[in-house]
Amino acid sequence: MALSNTARSYGGVTKTFHWLTALLILTVIPLGWIASDLAHTVNDPSHTPTEAEVARAAFLFSLHKTIGVTIFFVALARILWTLTQTKPGLLNAENKPEAFAAETVHWLLYGSLVLVPLTGWIHHAATEGFAPIWWPLGQDLPFVPKGPAIAAVTAGLHWVLQWVLVIAVGLHIVGAVKHHVIDRDFTLRRMLPGGTEAPEPPAQDHARLPIVAALVLWSAALTAGAWVGAFDSHGASAPAGAELAEVQSDWQVQEGSLAITVTQLGSPVTGEFADWTAAITFDDPAEPGPAGTAEVTISVGSLSLGSVTAQAMGADFFNAETFPTASFNAELVKTDTGYEARGPLTIRDKTLDIALPFTLDMDGDTANVTGELELQRLDFDIGSKMPDEGSLAFAVKVAMNLTATRSQ
Repeated sequence: MALSNTARSYGGVTKTFHWLTALLILTVIPLGWIASDLAHTVNDPSHTPTEAEVARAAFLFSLHKTIGVTIFFVALARILWTLTQTKPGLLNAENKPEAFAAETVHWLLYGSLVLVPLTGWIHHAATEGFAPIWWPLGQDLPFVPKGPAIAAVTAGLHWVLQWVLVIAVGLHIVGAVKHHVIDRDFTLRRMLPGGTEAPEPPAQDHARLPIVAALVLWSAALTAGAWVGAFDSHGASAPAGAELAEVQSDWQVQEGSLAITVTQLGSPVTGEFADWTAAITFDDPAEPGPAGTAEVTISVGSLSLGSVTAQAMGADFFNAETFPTASFNAELVKTDTGYEARGPLTIRDKTLDIALPFTLDMDGDTANVTGELELQRLDFDIGSKMPDEGSLAFAVKVAMNLTATRSQ
């Protein structure tokens, strides 16, 4: 069997690409559906996932993503090889409508084999919290920032384009079976392993109209996807954050952030609480000693933690429905080396005394504050159904920074 194509039949390299691609597609599509169903169960706030469920979902998604990246590179190699090869003619070229349909489906297949894994890869790179790709490549992509907007759009594109691929694969299979069973021609046989002497194809012209038709179909699919809201965030919804009352404070926070970083499946996932208040009194003493107080209230449901936000709100984690707020009532102390906020931190129904070291940069009546500490999630019964660090590390980094001005 020759490695290169001829005008009559496909060579060994093209056949290998074809059947390898078929095997990968018929594996990755059902794998993705199974993983997605399991992920919906794991991320359901009303469900407390077990460590085994999380590990199984992560494994299936990692396998799905890794096969998807493999398809992307196989598709690129296949396209480059095709560009160097003679294209065997259609054996039914005299049947114009059927030939037009066959070429349109081929264009849909070639494009989808690149676009579906690419959009999935971009979605992965844009998302905080993920099952890792097992390729020896970084989990991020150049020029792809992390953020919910890009993640939502690329997730929608991946979902819509996968259906284009599924339909195109289905039509391709139906066409092959029709040629083999009804027409009894060599269309399928000349793609099977081994050498098959196919008849001379009829004279034909590969027009550009099927490319245009494929572009129209992709546009129609994307329009339909936008109409049904595919590009909106359609993950499991988390409880709404508790509304916090305004506080009276000697120092008014003008801007700031309160962030946490967890380590899931060996990768850091950072998120922020969008709503929190701080009632602060502070006078910088000349010597080490008491400096003021800070009463911080946090709306737990305002946390955004990438793709695991809904899971974080669940009963085994923050349990935001039962415990909508967390609080930290601190004494501010000047030490020999800096400053500390010392006092009880309450998360869920657990209260522990902590000390948060922070730096202070005063400019008249404006204070810039940054601080960081590490907590242990099991101290607050967070993720108690995950008693080891295989899926979720024990340590949680808390980082805060704010700019406050003294009230006049």
